[in-house]
Amino acid sequence: MRYAMIMAGGAGTRLWPMSRGNLPKQLVPFIEGRSLLEIAAARLEGIVPPDRRYICTNEAHRGPIRECLSGFPDAQMLGEPVGRDTVNAVGFTAAVLQKLDPEAIFAVFTADHLIEPASVFHSCVDLAYRLVEEDAQRLVTFSIKPTYPATGFGYVHRGESIDIEGSEGRAFEVTEYVEKPDLATAERYLASGDYGWNAGMFVWKASTVLDAIRRFKPESYDGLMKIAAAWGESDQQRVLEEVYPTLPKISVDYAIMEPAGADPNYDVCTVVADVDWRDVGSWPSYGETLEADASGNATSGSAPSHMLDCASTLIVNSEEGHTIAALGCEDLIIVHTPQATLVMPANKAERLKELHALIPEDQR
Repeated sequence: MRYAMIMAGGAGTRLWPMSRGNLPKQLVPFIEGRSLLEIAAARLEGIVPPDRRYICTNEAHRGPIRECLSGFPDAQMLGEPVGRDTVNAVGFTAAVLQKLDPEAIFAVFTADHLIEPASVFHSCVDLAYRLVEEDAQRLVTFSIKPTYPATGFGYVHRGESIDIEGSEGRAFEVTEYVEKPDLATAERYLASGDYGWNAGMFVWKASTVLDAIRRFKPESYDGLMKIAAAWGESDQQRVLEEVYPTLPKISVDYAIMEPAGADPNYDVCTVVADVDWRDVGSWPSYGETLEADASGNATSGSAPSHMLDCASTLIVNSEEGHTIAALGCEDLIIVHTPQATLVMPANKAERLKELHALIPEDQR
């Protein structure tokens, strides 16, 4: 049976100070008054029925998510006691779903993407499900045509096409799966035309992905099996809180996808998604969702901002009664909230995570 899970546990440090510990980026209503999680949840309409939709998030965010998605069943929220990166979010979900349904196939989505049009996306997801239903050893990812040599995304190298009804040249074997290459490599990938950005979304059978975790990350697998054994029992929460923090912290890309691509026991595939896809994970990418003026300047927020002789500058101002004025700025990002103010060159945005780590915990 088909299921879907949204990963919504990230801290969103590259969107600080709007994204904070008690209100991470996926819950901030800064996309035309809607949060990224609301948009991601609405995107599941037409993919799987409501009773087969799950969210994996930090347990501390359960309350805010209830407020954000009032109709989402509490039992279908998988609360992580602490964040242990994406391989454990995937493994946690797989362990729970396999216990509920040994034949479960589930899609993994994230809470920080904007994807249009929905009809094309739904068609791609259906194709990915059918690929796994045809061959349970397939690990299917989605790839996006790159528009610049990004070093913050993973890349998949398309191999031979897969002949399946309705694929229309969209399904391929993956001959190489590379996570976050350096700039020179990314430029080479872009020039070749044979690589796509890994969109961070997957479809696979729960038992297959658990087997891959057992093979490539046994430390995680052992803990996940303890959690699965206790799931639905009286000691479910105790075991989860004891075991989950001990799981090794690593992404699903490094832990599973890269090694699986070189292992004959698994068939890593990709569905090319011809959609308008934005990973809203940083201030420059958020700026791309806004309408800019002729000089490339954009503003957002409920408070006034003014610019003179500026170019390619983004101002986000959310404090009522506080005015931001910029003169002669170029390629600058200014973000102001009642709690904090950020000023940085746009080309330094990838380093915001480093700056965030230097800020005292009570000011983050």
